[in-house]
Amino acid sequence: MRQFLLATALVAGAVGAFFGGRILLTPAATAPLGDMTGFSAIVADVQAIARGGDLAAAATRVTDLETAWDEAEAVMRPKNPEDWGRVDGATDDALSALRAATPDPAEVDATLVALQAVLADPSQGKTSVGGVLMIGDVAVTDGAGHSLPCEAMLTEVKARQAAVTPEAAAKADDLVAKATERCNADDDKTADSFSAEALAALAG
Repeated sequence: MRQFLLATALVAGAVGAFFGGRILLTPAATAPLGDMTGFSAIVADVQAIARGGDLAAAATRVTDLETAWDEAEAVMRPKNPEDWGRVDGATDDALSALRAATPDPAEVDATLVALQAVLADPSQGKTSVGGVLMIGDVAVTDGAGHSLPCEAMLTEVKARQAAVTPEAAAKADDLVAKATERCNADDDKTADSFSAEALAALAG
């Protein structure tokens, strides 16, 4: 497991390199994917089972989601390939977490929470150009589509927290805790998503 503490100079350089290249994008008008409530209901069941401690049963139940999602692909994917891809990626993350040889309850919960969020809003305020994925106005990948170092993003969030009032900073505390937990688990993708949400909360 990587150690979160990095040399200040190195982190500052990483932050400057990655956050200096942010792009503001206007999402193109696209058709919605359709009714996602059926998928969300299955995920809610999986969450309840997993949080009850029976990860094997949760892995069995999530197969129903996999089957339903695959069956809907032919209709949904052409409507909005990017949004479909986000849901598909979040679904794959949840499946992988549940089907691991030794599932990590925290990782399972984090992937299911992320999946519910993207089912509720497949666009998630995200756009991509040239491989760079954005959440709002925050870049969370490089031009090759690779997640940015979560340590650098967390450093940016904490710098923003230090620059606002304690009351405003507290708005991001829960998201920072989640981002830190995922970063310590080497899950840059999920950690960066939480960090981007934290930055949005601090800007609001």
